[in-house]
Amino acid sequence: MQEVLIAADAADTPRARVARLVASAPFQRTVIGLILFNALTLGLETSDAVMEEWGGLLHAVDRALLVLFSVELALRAYAFRARFLRDPWGIFDLVVVAVSWAPDSGPLAVLRALRVLRVLRLASVVPSLRTVVEAMLAALPGMGSIVLLMLLIFYVFAVMAVKLFGGAMEEQFGDLGTALFTLFQLMAMDDFGNVVRQAMGHHPWAWLFFIPFSIIATFVVLNLFIGVIVESIQTLREQRESADARAAQVATDAARSEAHLDAQALLAEIRALRAEVAALRQERAG
Repeated sequence: MQEVLIAADAADTPRARVARLVASAPFQRTVIGLILFNALTLGLETSDAVMEEWGGLLHAVDRALLVLFSVELALRAYAFRARFLRDPWGIFDLVVVAVSWAPDSGPLAVLRALRVLRVLRLASVVPSLRTVVEAMLAALPGMGSIVLLMLLIFYVFAVMAVKLFGGAMEEQFGDLGTALFTLFQLMAMDDFGNVVRQAMGHHPWAWLFFIPFSIIATFVVLNLFIGVIVESIQTLREQRESADARAAQVATDAARSEAHLDAQALLAEIRALRAEVAALRQERAG
């Protein structure tokens, strides 16, 4: 949409004025404030006591906010036209607001529960959040190898756990599926101490199994995910900084080129004036 904004700066059409309005900082801050206010009202709707006393007002406020969000999307669509539909964030905002218009009754009533997704529009409005989300999406291909490595680690340790502790701890390691779930639970450090102590009650050396698994699964593999995401964020920022630098260079070159053309035009006018003066002198001399 940068091209539209650049064109809007040089134009004064209704569409250009709307584009400048939508891209302005006060407008963006207003949208952020409305989203945060909507998050508050949606949270209040979960309280039976609040709904009993203020339910009608909260529903009216929610409907008014939905109208405002729809108007904001209409302005963006008018300002940016086809670029709005080619923007993934624009499609996301459109779907979230469209779902909120689902009727309160009928087969589509279940979609009303998805109104809370409007809070996620902060990710499309706040640039820093948008950068994080885009970086996470860009990191998904790089996470494939890490996910495969984690699956292999879980499978190996699950098979070992069934063979080592399946007989004594059937509830946790009785079969492969149960063992995989228990290991995932241990990776999240959920009841880690009780499970390990119970295993050590049957096999005192059980810590030799669980401690290496915890170190590999929790501290190594999960940190690999974090490293991939951080690298993706850094790469995305560098790309944007490079793009901004190129845009600034293009603007500088354009300004220099325009200044050069102005200088050439001025020199041409001076030469023409000199020629006219010379012609006048010749006429007087003659």
